[in-house]
Amino acid sequence: MNLEKLFTMQRALDEYIQSNKQVDGDIFTKKGLALVVELAELANETRCFKFWSEKGPSERHVILEEYVDSIHFLLSLGIAKGLDDLTDWPVEEKEEDLTTLFLLTNEAILGFLHETTKSTYEKIWILYGAIAEKLGFSSEDVLQAYISKNETNYERQKSGY
Repeated sequence: MNLEKLFTMQRALDEYIQSNKQVDGDIFTKKGLALVVELAELANETRCFKFWSEKGPSERHVILEEYVDSIHFLLSLGIAKGLDDLTDWPVEEKEEDLTTLFLLTNEAILGFLHETTKSTYEKIWILYGAIAEKLGFSSEDVLQAYISKNETNYERQKSGY
């Protein structure tokens, strides 16, 4: 999947939020923590790790919305560090189960926050791609959900969210 459109949309949203909220200073670590939290929320909605519970995962649209919440912050972190020249979503075959993918992704996010290189950034994208595949989300699913959530985020900002 081509990421240029997503980076463009996210850059505009970031600028809108930061100008309207009078954000000062470096917010990179806050966005990093937000990404970790969104990943955890996504894992919680899939319930993939809840071996003690018979309750199934949330509805597909709920999981997809949580997924793209993460993508917003992943894009934003890349923009903040000048890594928005990543034009295509890097893909690598992953055999791990969903629970393991969540742990590996968390590890990759924390690694990127400590060493902000293109390779550590790409590793997160690879893992998010593997999560999407395990969840049955196509590139088109992700793109459309991102666009929809991006619009929601603008509406939230305008209404004092």
